[in-house]
Amino acid sequence: MRIETGIPDANRGEAAALYWDAFGEKLGFVMGPKYQALRFITRVMRSDHGICAFDDDGRLLGVAGYKTTDGALVGGQFRDIRKVYGWVGGAIRVLLLSVLERDTENERFLMDGIFVAEEARGQGVGTALLKAVYAEARVRGYHQVRLDVIDTNPRARALYLHEGFKELETRQIGALRHIFGFNAATTMVRDV
Repeated sequence: MRIETGIPDANRGEAAALYWDAFGEKLGFVMGPKYQALRFITRVMRSDHGICAFDDDGRLLGVAGYKTTDGALVGGQFRDIRKVYGWVGGAIRVLLLSVLERDTENERFLMDGIFVAEEARGQGVGTALLKAVYAEARVRGYHQVRLDVIDTNPRARALYLHEGFKELETRQIGALRHIFGFNAATTMVRDV
């Protein structure tokens, strides 16, 4: 397995598809239909805010994204969302997605999603990507990594606990659970 900082242009579409496979259930109601979501994700994906895992044949196995004051792996501006969903559709989506926004801070490096191809799960790809995130955090001068995990993703939560992450707080999202398909998100941190 090879770990590479950044997402090569040749892999943007594939990375967007992996992102949607991982987060489409949570974001589907807001960002769907799938073809529009993929168009938006591909449009706004910040290649410089991702770390990729490739197999020996160069096939993309997974990506870990992070968020800084300069942007996020999948962020974008209103103009980006408007170009894909129109004015009204864009405004509604921005409002709903604002509930999921997490601010960066000076004390902890914010991991903003990790996703692994289904056929590569359970083979150490997620662990390798997490180790690369720890290294990136150290290079940037951080002493901790922070992430959020939703209650409907016990596999990810188990990986983070196994990797030494500690739970800080859990936030309920109330009635929005009907839109996003989960009830709560737990913030976790790990020293690096």
